[in-house]
Formats: sequence, C-alpha cells, structure tokens
Amino acid sequence: MIVDLPAHDADPAEVLRYLGRGSQSVSSDIEGRLETQMGRARELARPRASIKCFPIASRDAEKSTISLEGCALGLEGASIAEHLAGARAVALMAVTIGMALERELRRLALLNSLDQALFDAAATTLVECAAEDAEALVRSRAREQGRFANARFSPGYGDLPLACQPTLLDALDARRRLGITLSPSLLMTPTKSVTAVIGIFDELPPRMRTTCADCPCHEYCTIHRSGGSCRGD
Repeated sequence: MIVDLPAHDADPAEVLRYLGRGSQSVSSDIEGRLETQMGRARELARPRASIKCFPIASRDAEKSTISLEGCALGLEGASIAEHLAGARAVALMAVTIGMALERELRRLALLNSLDQALFDAAATTLVECAAEDAEALVRSRAREQGRFANARFSPGYGDLPLACQPTLLDALDARRRLGITLSPSLLMTPTKSVTAVIGIFDELPPRMRTTCADCPCHEYCTIHRSGGSCRGD
C-alpha cells in the first residue's frame, strides 16, 4: 500500500529539541531564521509511505530470529523478539519526505551552516510526523480488523541489525515506489526517511512501551536528554 501522507507544519518546540535547545529561549534573529527554514521545509516536503503486512511464519527462539510468510526478511535479535512477543503478524513501513529536502540540505551546507542546521532539524521533525502518521494508519487498520498494534521499531534499535534494511526496502518496493536508496554503509537517501516494523496482535500486548526507560534509544536519545519525550509528554 502506497500512501500520500498529510504535510504538517513543523512544531518549533520539537525543532529546538532536535537542535539540543530544549526549552531554552533563542534570539529574535534565530527565531526568524528558524521560521524561514521551517516554512521552506514544509514547502518542499512530500510525505509518502509504503506499508505492507505479513503474517509471522515461524520463530527460532534459540537464534532469536522471526521469519515472515511470503517475505524474505528475517528479523534477528533479542530486542525485536521481545517487541514482537505474542504478535501474529508484522506491518513493515518505509516513510520519506522526498529528495527535494535532500537537495536543499546540500545547498544550504555550501551557503550557511546555521541555516543548514535549522533546516535539517525542521526536516527531521517533519519526517517524524510522517512516521507517526504512518504508524497511526497501521494502528487504525488493525483496529478495523479487531486487532492491536504496538509502536514502531526500526533497524538499528536495540540489536536489530541495519543489515536487514535492503531486504526490508525490497519487501516494500521502496526503491521504486518511494525513491529510497541505500549507501554501502546502509544509510538511506533521502536521509529524511524512516523504516520500521510494527507488531500486530490479536489481543492487547501485556507489555506496551510506556516509559523512556523501556525504549532501546534511551541511552542516546537527544529528545530525552532535553527533558521531553517522543510521545509529546
């Protein structure tokens, strides 16, 4: 399923979090430049997602590997095994806000490092909004089927290896449909892209991640260090 997602205005508070500023005040000059770059990011963003659901075919507890029915992707690691414990299926998703922002990032890098940093943070906020919209869509579709969905879990979280990125993108035909490519080091272009796995359950999972302490990103999360959370509380 390919979905055109709504384009949002970046939340200035979230942009400042990604800049490591948290609730700190900024000068009127920075505020004005931030507003300009947020507007530019909103103008260029074209949020789209590819989403597909696969039943879980088997689990190898000894190797901490989950195989999917009709999909070559194998999900490896204790972290993803725990995240999907009890799940009957998984939704794979890839989200991007497009190459136009990538080109603008490269242009600003040659012109003004501050504007480039402000634009980069605004673009990061927008791709997170798009990922949240895609996740909400998965959750809504699960509810329509009388099922439940947990939070998204991306390659690189915990011990889920980045090495699964090529197969995940292939399963979603994301190269052709979204224009997402991978570098030899498995980094995505456009850089403002997100891939993730979401568990689909017949019953409400007994242990949903509700605190930052449970998150695999806890140790290096800049949002947590700034005093906030990605849940908006």
